[in-house]
Amino acid sequence: MYRKLFQYVKQKIPRISETEMIALRSGDTNLDRQILQGKINLPTPVTAAKKFSDGHLKTLFEKFDYEQIYPNTNNDKWVWKMANMKMFSFLIHEKYGGIKLSVGELSDVLTKVASVDPALGVIAMVPNSLGPGELLTMYGTEEQKDHYLPKLANGTYIPCFGLTGPNNGSDATGNIDEGTIVEKEDGTRVIRVNINKRYITLGPVANLVGVAFRLSDPQGILKEGREGVTVALVEKGTCGLEQATYHNPMNAGFPNGTLKGSLEFPVDNIIGGEENAGNGWKMLMECLSAGRGVSLPATANASSKVASFGIYHYIKVRDQFRMNLENMEAIQEKFNNIIYHTWAIQSSIALTNNVLDSGHSPAVISAIMKQQCTERGRIVLNEALDIHGGAGICIGHSNFLEKFYRSAPIGITVEGSNTLTRSLIIFGQGLNKSHPHIFPVLDSVLNNDISAFKKNFQAIIKHSTQLYFKTFHLQNTLEQQIINFASLTNFVALKGGSLKREQMLSGDMADVFGNLYMAISVQYFDKHNHRSSILTNYVIQRLMNENQQTINRIINNLGPEKYLLYHLKRPVKDKNYDMERKVFQEIMKNRDIMSEIKKNIHVENNILADMENALYAKQMNGEDSIEYINLKNKIINVGETKIDFKYTPSKVEDEKTEVEDEHDDTSGNKKVL
Repeated sequence: MYRKLFQYVKQKIPRISETEMIALRSGDTNLDRQILQGKINLPTPVTAAKKFSDGHLKTLFEKFDYEQIYPNTNNDKWVWKMANMKMFSFLIHEKYGGIKLSVGELSDVLTKVASVDPALGVIAMVPNSLGPGELLTMYGTEEQKDHYLPKLANGTYIPCFGLTGPNNGSDATGNIDEGTIVEKEDGTRVIRVNINKRYITLGPVANLVGVAFRLSDPQGILKEGREGVTVALVEKGTCGLEQATYHNPMNAGFPNGTLKGSLEFPVDNIIGGEENAGNGWKMLMECLSAGRGVSLPATANASSKVASFGIYHYIKVRDQFRMNLENMEAIQEKFNNIIYHTWAIQSSIALTNNVLDSGHSPAVISAIMKQQCTERGRIVLNEALDIHGGAGICIGHSNFLEKFYRSAPIGITVEGSNTLTRSLIIFGQGLNKSHPHIFPVLDSVLNNDISAFKKNFQAIIKHSTQLYFKTFHLQNTLEQQIINFASLTNFVALKGGSLKREQMLSGDMADVFGNLYMAISVQYFDKHNHRSSILTNYVIQRLMNENQQTINRIINNLGPEKYLLYHLKRPVKDKNYDMERKVFQEIMKNRDIMSEIKKNIHVENNILADMENALYAKQMNGEDSIEYINLKNKIINVGETKIDFKYTPSKVEDEKTEVEDEHDDTSGNKKVL
């Protein structure tokens, strides 16, 4: 029986490429697996000593002139200032002169830097994410570590990493640059590769460049199996490297550009040496968690916190229709939405940082964090701009949203577009990686091991049956929805390889998966911080309600198996106006909420500080005080720029223009005027 079943499953499983298999075997699992098991154990917070002084950040912020960093003649000095302050060394161990931070502290620092200016944030993130520093730390030879890491730590080297090209974007190893190893007449072995990289952050200013390419070995110089994606280091001005052009992503102000050229460099330039030739994709997969799970969520956290903090104060100061904006229900509704998404973002960051600091590297959770946080951050900015109105669309001192609004699409796009992440990776790949039994079944089939297949198949049947019967409990709790989703997953998994094509289904499953992780995060955050039970319950219930709507749609779109799942369809609750009013009042009156949102954003000598000072002046001295009136006028001011050029309306002379106008005369003949 099992042999026939084995053959059937073998036909159903999707074709898995070598790169996909490497991705499945890279990193580990954590709460993502627990969700698909149907049972969650919240982790205990991890504490770590603080290493980077707030004084260093204050020094940077006091000097920052808020001018565009790049492209701007001579203003890329901020890259070098940050490098000299050792802000590019947060992944580098102290033995090499770095300041290796915990994930939690790294996230806090990146959030605070990004809250001042998104461009500063991006500049700080790249060297402390996927790039030469982390790759060298994990895979470099001792000689490479001793040579490069101290210079990366002290700012001698500015790093960047070149992977993306015209024909490989979100499909990172698609049509990647091809390189060949050759042996020269003098016996030296070199790699020759034509590169054409784009979207490379810090590319125009970097002097230590990591490049990824697919290496071939037609002469059989390397040991067998050493061909494939490879990563190597090239220094600026050497080996034929060209850094001649730049991109300007949304005019956001950070260096970004191209890496080109016909390169020739020694085999020793491969990170990890010859032994790591062809090992590049595995290396990249193991290092993705910082970019996806930490850096990009930090940008969304910064923009959402700034928007929440700013709009909170703005609606208390701004009057329209002879009332404060905070007294208008239309504003309250949008503001609740801002806090809802912001609270989910900051809570998930707290939980994810804890998971990473515990020594885990969960690829699926990192993908969830990237997609969920950047999407929610964009919603926050849209809602905030609606409230900020005219002041939000005119550049000036009072506009605290514009720079974040321009940068939001960048976070959505980079590190794999959110469309891909949602529709293919989170659930599509996550099903194979995070499910407690599917990958062992898959592995046994790929290894043609019927004995292991029998054992693993029995385990998945037992798991599925137990979960299914638990779905008949009718509690409206997060724990029950996790069980229901885990059981639903087992039914959806029966589609096998067709899930790669059914991307609407996979995307909906990813949404539920992600929302469950967000809800668990909010639960975790409340357990260890106790800021507001009202807000906590509101956020969790909204996430669950969104999930239920999606679950209903998924079941409706399944085949015959949906008849076994109709009991999982539940009513979706409508918005309760009284609850919205209650939550708004809780946000406005519970100081712990805004105190938490203020954490890790820069509120000093800027418009946010003016807003905070205005409310203090209002409370202490009243609305008629000169101090309050001056601050209020500063806050509600719309940016104005002096006209420094002469404008003379041009005079247009009357000219007779011949116009052909066809019409019929009374005889039916065409006439042309």
